[in-house]
Amino acid sequence: MAKAVSVEELKGYIGKEIGISDWLEINQDRINAFADCTEDHQWIHVDKEKARQGPFGTTIAHGYLTLSLLPYFGYQNKIVPSGIKMTINYGLNRLRFINPVPVGSRIRNRAVLKELNDKGEGRILMVTESTIEIEGQDKPAMVAETVSMLFL
Repeated sequence: MAKAVSVEELKGYIGKEIGISDWLEINQDRINAFADCTEDHQWIHVDKEKARQGPFGTTIAHGYLTLSLLPYFGYQNKIVPSGIKMTINYGLNRLRFINPVPVGSRIRNRAVLKELNDKGEGRILMVTESTIEIEGQDKPAMVAETVSMLFL
């Protein structure tokens, strides 16, 4: 269960881990559904036979599928701000897809609070570094520095 802390208390977590999510399996149905949503049916994602002969030996998740799971993983953070009316995505400072996610892999997010910036009028910009780990691999799938606007 998440610990809700005030924005003032949250400042004490800057530079610290605020969450490690549960593992989530990336199966072919999820990859295919994402391909349908985005119209990105590149063979490395959806063609099992061709992908078997390709550089990864199997289909891989879209990088943007991995990125799109950050809200799901964020709901599992152990530390969350209290007194928030609404949170919106504000953007990304940095995003790198480091390692492909093969079908059948399990991934999780490790979240570190990087910054809190008071923007006045009850708005706070929160910067979080999210590292998507692949079970059993040393290199992460993705590292993203996300920016969220919190409305108090």
